[in-house]
Amino acid sequence: MSTWAQFGLQDVASPFASELIHFHDFVLVIMTIILVIVVYSLICAVVNTNTNLHLLQGQVVETIWTIVPMFMLILIGYPSLQVLYTLEEVKEVHWTVKVIGHQWYWSYEFGDYYKFMFDSFMVPTNELEEGLPRLLEVDNRLVLPFHQIIRVLVSSSDVIHSWAVPSLGVKMDAVPGRINQLFTFITRPGIYYGQCSEICGANHSFMPIVLEAVSFNDFCSWCVACDSSFNED
Repeated sequence: MSTWAQFGLQDVASPFASELIHFHDFVLVIMTIILVIVVYSLICAVVNTNTNLHLLQGQVVETIWTIVPMFMLILIGYPSLQVLYTLEEVKEVHWTVKVIGHQWYWSYEFGDYYKFMFDSFMVPTNELEEGLPRLLEVDNRLVLPFHQIIRVLVSSSDVIHSWAVPSLGVKMDAVPGRINQLFTFITRPGIYYGQCSEICGANHSFMPIVLEAVSFNDFCSWCVACDSSFNED
């Protein structure tokens, strides 16, 4: 059964996602105002003949609907550039993780202080534990520390994929032969879900992303465990 919470955007867990939500709400207000004005003008043009002639032949009206959209674009473009600058303005990086897309699963590689790599496959429905979301849970979650600046390097081994986690406001294409990067800063612990956002083949909808944000100490403990277990394998 659907709830009202499912009709909105996901709860944000990073300042980047918060900026995107604010920009979305700002543009939505402008779009609503434009929609009301256009619908009102259409109704007046249909109902009132005098208004119809005024709208079709009025020099003042033609000047207004030429100049106003220009200022609307400037009004939208300025905060848009601010958001883009905020997403790329990162002076210090604490951790780097490399994400590689495959048909149809993800690989994660750490190489800063601990060197290990692991694959992350979707858990089949018949093996899913009670309470876990269907088609979204994976066997190996990506664990990252919150309150740390994370750089994510994204690439692909076969076709174009897209690594996207809506709660963090991040989405980056994974292109074969190319390494793209994005930055994120997680503000609170939790489990965040995402999916490949590029139509990459028959099993496109079966390569989810699960990111678990933990404290720095828990993250270091997880890295030590992964460093020993995955390297032994």
